[in-house]
Amino acid sequence: VFSIVVFGSIVNEGYVNRADETQEHCIFNRNRNACNYGITVGVLAFLSCLLYLALDAYFPQISSVKDRKKAVLSDIGVSAFWAFLWFVGFCFLTNQWQASKEEDNPMNEGADAARAAITFSFFSIFTWVGQAFLAYQRFRLGADSALFSQDYMDPSQDSGMPYAPYTNEEDASDAVGTYQQPPPADAFDTETQGYQTQNY
Repeated sequence: VFSIVVFGSIVNEGYVNRADETQEHCIFNRNRNACNYGITVGVLAFLSCLLYLALDAYFPQISSVKDRKKAVLSDIGVSAFWAFLWFVGFCFLTNQWQASKEEDNPMNEGADAARAAITFSFFSIFTWVGQAFLAYQRFRLGADSALFSQDYMDPSQDSGMPYAPYTNEEDASDAVGTYQQPPPADAFDTETQGYQTQNY
């Protein structure tokens, strides 16, 4: 949403001209690069948001551990990259707006759009930093919960039992009541059964 506001403001009201001119110039100190930067970063950030929104919806269906790990790592990297680009854009647009001359825009046209582009560029920095932090949290969570682990773990080797065994008082009393003592030792007396013991 912030990226739409930034590039939408610049596209709609970011170009003005003086009364004696027919050609429109960028509202940011008549520097076309400032407007181009704001529009380009805004459009590409919007497309990146759509791409990662689709990846987020598709993420539970990714069965490969390596692919899941790559998706989360790319989310961290791309979010940090966009936070940096928005920081540069905020500084660039703010600098060019302060350097703008009043005679270039005597009617103060597009001033609100320029301020909106600067403000939402500033907000976008924290939005993308927050996104990078959430992606990092997801990476840590995946690493801790063996989501990204490729080692086979034998369930029988698991030392902790996830659930306590089911016991019922009635079943316990029945089990105690039907328990039989082991047969006496003389029941298997080798001499009475005709078996001979051998000494080794």
